Amino acid sequence: MSPFLDAMTRVPPLLAAHLLLAAAALALGLTISLPLAIWSARRPGVARVALGFASLVQTIPSLALLALFYPLLLFVSGLAGGGIPALGFLPSLLALTLYALLPILRNGVTGMAGIDPAVIEAADGMGMTAWQKLRLVEAPLVAPVLMAGVRTAAVWTIGAATLSTTVGQPSLGDLIFAGLQTQNWALVLAGCVSAAGLALAVDALLGLIERGIATRRRGRVYGAGAVLLLAVLAALAPLAVPRAPTIVIGSKNFSEQYILARVIGHRLERAGYRVEYREGLGSAVIYGALSSGAIDVYVDYAGTLWTNAMRRRDTPARPAMVAAIGNWSARTSGVRLLGALGFENAYAFAMRGDAARAKGIVSLDDLVRAAPGLTLGSDLEFLERPEWAAVQRAYPIRFAATHAYSPTFMYRALESGQADVISAFSSDGRIAAEHLTVLTDPRRAIPGYDAILLLAPKRAKDARLAAALTPLVGRIPVAAMREANYLVDRDRNKVSPEGAARWLERRLGL
Repeated sequence: MSPFLDAMTRVPPLLAAHLLLAAAALALGLTISLPLAIWSARRPGVARVALGFASLVQTIPSLALLALFYPLLLFVSGLAGGGIPALGFLPSLLALTLYALLPILRNGVTGMAGIDPAVIEAADGMGMTAWQKLRLVEAPLVAPVLMAGVRTAAVWTIGAATLSTTVGQPSLGDLIFAGLQTQNWALVLAGCVSAAGLALAVDALLGLIERGIATRRRGRVYGAGAVLLLAVLAALAPLAVPRAPTIVIGSKNFSEQYILARVIGHRLERAGYRVEYREGLGSAVIYGALSSGAIDVYVDYAGTLWTNAMRRRDTPARPAMVAAIGNWSARTSGVRLLGALGFENAYAFAMRGDAARAKGIVSLDDLVRAAPGLTLGSDLEFLERPEWAAVQRAYPIRFAATHAYSPTFMYRALESGQADVISAFSSDGRIAAEHLTVLTDPRRAIPGYDAILLLAPKRAKDARLAAALTPLVGRIPVAAMREANYLVDRDRNKVSPEGAARWLERRLGL
């Protein structure tokens, strides 16, 4: 099977989830926008406020809007005593609904304002009530204009829904994000083609409804509406079928995480569990997803939790740090630390080997003097993380420029000369393959980053689950992890994360 056809086999469940999310957001957007448009058409002051707010929402990048709902829902859930999901469907629905408001609202207000005053006077002269005038006169005249706004909102919503992957909601964005990170262009193409096809199909059906309204052909309106309704019902059908208990495995947005998630998944499947994957979660949300029960298990890194979640600034020995994290997670959220996997994936500054030798740079102390003439390339999170602040406190380091990339393209920037130094990962196989020099950290600014296996509170006492995963503890050396990572990240003869996970399992006898 070709890579593209293989990628397309993953589309149907993600397409269904994508359609349900977009349809729910569009329906909620219509529910809010239609009465607001009527009110705004009658009250210019309301129109200014409503359209101003909807326009303001459009200036916020969709990814940022999705991310903003996470802390907001956490806060609301805290006030309500818990029970409100801060990840997954709800934040995605709320963010996409806000994006759907402007085109529907603006077209509704514009359509109402464009009605000939003589028509309204005639309706008043016939003694129509306000409701009769709205239903029999204004609505039919405004409908074609309003449908144009609905079509725009639908296309925007379907496109923006791909970003819901970042907050744990399955969508076609799962394929796009995973493909970009692993440079599996078949996955990217499958996700993009499917999202574009869905948007075009929905737009075409809404276009039929729009033309049916304009020409007063009810059969066309009902037919296209029925097709849309059937599509949504088909997407809902799997939810009506009773499902076996499922373990949800989370992962962040880089190759190593995709590989480890599948290693975990394979072991759980052999133990009789049904598994699902929630991929592409950021460091800022994934631990919250675990502690709230949105995911059941994932691999994190000691230094990430130490600095981000625990707000610690000291750098104890790695075993002491892991033990302290285990005690803290159990005490504060009920999360169980099953153990360290046996390797460390620490942040490490790296340079091209020839450039480091030419400049005589072997440590961060050496980098300080050369940094004003160099460009730093980092992953998307590093420049905002406590580790970067710790490095800056320990070393008076100032670069000429800094640029953030996804991890894969960060290495490309170093190779092409767009970056002179990168915030690499110590378990990355590209370090050896590309002959990079990893700079030492003599002042120990960067903490240890042991890979640790964490279980959600509701799974903490699941003895069968723990028994299935305990053989992973202490079994993965960094050399093996580097090789597995490089199978996915190399330019030629690439292997999928699934294949790399199988390779790693064979290598370790798992």
